Amino acid sequence: MKPKHFIRRIGTSLLCMVGTLTAAGKPNVVIIYGDDVGFNDVSVNGAKLIKTPNIDALAAAGLNFTDGHCSAATCTPSRFSLLTGVHGFRYGVSILPPNAPLSIPTDILTLPKLFKQAGYHTGVVGKWHLGIGKKGVATDWNGAVKPGPLEIGFDSSFLLPSTNDRVPCVYLDGHHVVGLDPKDPLHVGNTLADVQRPGSTQYPNGLTQPEAMTYYQSTHGHNNSVINGIGRIGYQSGGKSALWNDETMADEFVKQAKRYIADNKDKPFFLYFASQDIHVPRAPHPRFKGSTKLGFRGDAMVQFDWSTGEIMKALEEHGLTENTIVIFSSDNGPVYDDGYDDGTTVHTSTKEADNGHDGSGIWRGGKYQIYEGGTRVPLIIRWPARIKPGTSKAMVNQIDFLASFASLLGLELSKDQAPDSRNTLSSFLGENEEGLPYMIQEARTFALRTGDWKYISNTPLRRKQNGKNPSKKPELYNLESDPGEQNNLIDQNPEKAASMAKKLDELIAADGVR
Repeated sequence: MKPKHFIRRIGTSLLCMVGTLTAAGKPNVVIIYGDDVGFNDVSVNGAKLIKTPNIDALAAAGLNFTDGHCSAATCTPSRFSLLTGVHGFRYGVSILPPNAPLSIPTDILTLPKLFKQAGYHTGVVGKWHLGIGKKGVATDWNGAVKPGPLEIGFDSSFLLPSTNDRVPCVYLDGHHVVGLDPKDPLHVGNTLADVQRPGSTQYPNGLTQPEAMTYYQSTHGHNNSVINGIGRIGYQSGGKSALWNDETMADEFVKQAKRYIADNKDKPFFLYFASQDIHVPRAPHPRFKGSTKLGFRGDAMVQFDWSTGEIMKALEEHGLTENTIVIFSSDNGPVYDDGYDDGTTVHTSTKEADNGHDGSGIWRGGKYQIYEGGTRVPLIIRWPARIKPGTSKAMVNQIDFLASFASLLGLELSKDQAPDSRNTLSSFLGENEEGLPYMIQEARTFALRTGDWKYISNTPLRRKQNGKNPSKKPELYNLESDPGEQNNLIDQNPEKAASMAKKLDELIAADGVR
């Protein structure tokens, strides 16, 4: 699909909701986005070994969705879809390596651009992992680092530019690395040779110096440059004065979020707060260590709950609670051993648990997997001025935030804008539980949900060039009778499977689902 330039049009015939907006003022919007947080990683959804009182309080005052989804079972495609209303596979988006260019085209509609059209200030704080810089041009980390969030609609940004298990291990404020010493220039690459530059600090290579990984050892793949005693993916040299402290990262992001809220309290704002928790390397602040019996993963979740509570407090302190929409969710389902020996139980086909805690609850699978646990994540929406507290069984998806907010704000979308985003505002507001009639799920393959039926194609998302990547047998489940996706009904229901396969193929081949 080729993106097209868009033209915004503000509708003259506003929806009935706009009367509420005129009377009460446009609501602020805060998205609190977790990383690898499963449906059952919050106590309100069933966690027994992790206590999340702040998230529970958010749910008690809001609408808690039991069938809420991200668009993909991995981080970059989900974040892409959240901000663009387009499935990541349409742009070939997958988990990005260090130094990847910006994956979001600067000439398409995005969620922050939508809010700016409606007169909002827009800001992002936290993990980005959507690439920065121009395709085909090496990113210059010692100058103006762009294009990035500011070029796709955000007015301000304070970032972990990639993700915390990848280099560069520095913060980015706007277009510039925070605290960078020009006498120690920063270089980032995929090989050691890329960053071996005279005059820049050289860091240990975990491949040849595993003893340098003193925080904990890598179990797989996280053993390139060692920063703060932790092996990373990719290589970095220089930037020693700018290095982040893994254990104070949550504190820094909360500080920046509070500053953003205080600076913009007198005008409508949209804040996308993307936490690094509970992604690896899990390095919770010492004050949270030992707060669970689950090791660093459980403790990091308690830290994320604290971050959520601090943002809620900031809204309350400025008198913004009543007319602020707070959305709590995650980019994909849970994972346990994801590259570091941090004491978390190894995920196997027979035990999806960390020392007795199953982050996906009754749902099968988690991160990287096409089963429900991969995309069924916590989704809580609080808006005291409008939403009645409760629980919703509606099937909803983060990719539909863009079209739904457009409806709320009285903005029209052309057919080329956010083509995979559908207006499900009434479901997000708790006014009905019909939800989506169908939904694509993406992992290493595709699945289609229609009601309680789920069809998994098992066709590889990206076939190997040598053609030796055959598909597994398709799968068909009825989630009402088999929520754990254990009984493949493909042979008993060939007509149902065939019709869903046809629908899925049509949706994938189309330019969008709307």
